[in-house]
Amino acid sequence: MSAIKVVLTGHSRGLGAAIAAELSGRGIPVLALARKRGADMQGVTQVALDLSDTAALSGWLAGGALESFLSGADRALLINNAGMLQPVGPLSSHAPAEVAHAIGLNVAAPLMLAAAVAAIDGADRRVLHVSSGAGRNAYPGWAVYCASKAALDHHARAAALDQSPGLRIVSLAPGVIDTDMQAQIRATDVERFPLRDQFEALKANGALASPEDCAKRLLDFALSPAFGAAAVADLRDF
Repeated sequence: MSAIKVVLTGHSRGLGAAIAAELSGRGIPVLALARKRGADMQGVTQVALDLSDTAALSGWLAGGALESFLSGADRALLINNAGMLQPVGPLSSHAPAEVAHAIGLNVAAPLMLAAAVAAIDGADRRVLHVSSGAGRNAYPGWAVYCASKAALDHHARAAALDQSPGLRIVSLAPGVIDTDMQAQIRATDVERFPLRDQFEALKANGALASPEDCAKRLLDFALSPAFGAAAVADLRDF
């Protein structure tokens, strides 16, 4: 098997933790970036980095750690999983600092890391943005979150048009997963998120996918020949 190395953000919990565990189980080396450390896993190198701090991320990228890790990889995969739901509520309730923090984590960091991976020499470089149905459908109270996921979708569309040799990019909606983010949604006041009842029903009806199952299917897709055929995709279609 050719040498595969993966850079993963937001690995400390939820889907990210499940992806890290799945990669560890497959024996694939991982460079994991998050504000907090996650569980120790074989083959997973953790870096404590606040990805919402663009200056800190720029400094880390300038230090050469990314290039050093990916050196010798026949296939380099970046999984931009880190993200946040807040601020939630009508536009008038959004504090400017909260908006800046969310956009730094949800948009600036993925785009910065994607550019860095694209600039590394290699025959097979892949970028997977973890998007959401919220990037393709508007929800009341989620203006910032919806906009940030739509930004990832359109970034993938535009980058794919560049037709850069050896680079594939996909913005992938993974479906509705039973994670802490879903718990946050169900705990939100109806005044701030009027569609809360719909998400409570998903949990009650057992309609949420497990992080472990989602992680396996996401990686199967990300490492498959089909990856990159369409710039925007939904994991539930595979």
